[in-house]
Amino acid sequence: MKAVGYTRPLPITDPDSLQDFELPKPDPQARDLLVRVEAVSVNPVDTKIRRSQSADHQGASPRVLGWDVAGVVESVGSDGSLFQPGDEVYYSGSLIRQGANSEYHVVDERLVAKKPASWNMAQAAALPLTAITACEALFDRLGISQQGKSEGKAILIIGGAGGVGSITIQLAKIAKLHVIATASRPESQAWCQKMGADAVIDHSHSIPEQLEQLHRPMVEYIFNTSQTNQHWQAMCQAIKPQGRICGIVDTTESVDLNALKRKSATFVWEFMFTRSMYQTEDMIEQHHLLTRIAEWVDEQKIQSTLTETLSPINAANLRTAHAKLEAGRMIGKLVLTGWAS
Repeated sequence: MKAVGYTRPLPITDPDSLQDFELPKPDPQARDLLVRVEAVSVNPVDTKIRRSQSADHQGASPRVLGWDVAGVVESVGSDGSLFQPGDEVYYSGSLIRQGANSEYHVVDERLVAKKPASWNMAQAAALPLTAITACEALFDRLGISQQGKSEGKAILIIGGAGGVGSITIQLAKIAKLHVIATASRPESQAWCQKMGADAVIDHSHSIPEQLEQLHRPMVEYIFNTSQTNQHWQAMCQAIKPQGRICGIVDTTESVDLNALKRKSATFVWEFMFTRSMYQTEDMIEQHHLLTRIAEWVDEQKIQSTLTETLSPINAANLRTAHAKLEAGRMIGKLVLTGWAS
């Protein structure tokens, strides 16, 4: 089967940073599905791993990236029960297995859901990783009610125009929160408004001062999709007493947790691969979560965050996609579709 992978960390400008390969077609085991990949999306985790980690057997067995997938179930493992061949599905896989930048991919069925019926493969492929991250951050980590019991409370979403921020704005509105998003460019600010933000401020200027101008000097929740240490002091100032902060980006230097003590405020991490990496007892929650997201899509409660599509899926186009993400100016999500014959 066709696949795109790499053997050693290289800058994306190097043609060998991502290469086309022919690899054996995998076999589904136990609760696996074998999925015929129709579309994939690129996320910051792809570029981070490619830049920092060698393949397991450098020079011999390439590592395949890609953790946002939409496709068709080809076959089901011996213990599978949730899907049948021919089902159209979407999912984000596991970091401890090969990624999905390949014609066929194996994935545990507990991480998979039927794709939204009203969306095409490209739209569906843009959704799973960011939707899982946003859902787990809002409802599991920050403790926000999906049923509207948190109505009227305010959430600050730092980095609202990226893939995660785009879907988080929409899910926070479903939860009836007052959403303040940050974006630094006119086009990204307009995107946040399109996604449903009640207010948009500029994270390149003082966040606390701008919240004061909005007459909301402190907020109940903060979800930071950007550099944790860069915004740490602003978040500590902006969070309400007994409020909650969630981050998804590693710190590059130490932060002072003592700054949250007097407010009895909580800081928590979100990492959507935790369940699959550690095979947690509740791993099937990602199946349920994506099923619920698909229902919201088909009920027209969620709009697509897809902003760019490249075709076909090959090394050249994936290098282009990685370069766009590494430039740090992406709005929404970028998807690749189809395989050249």
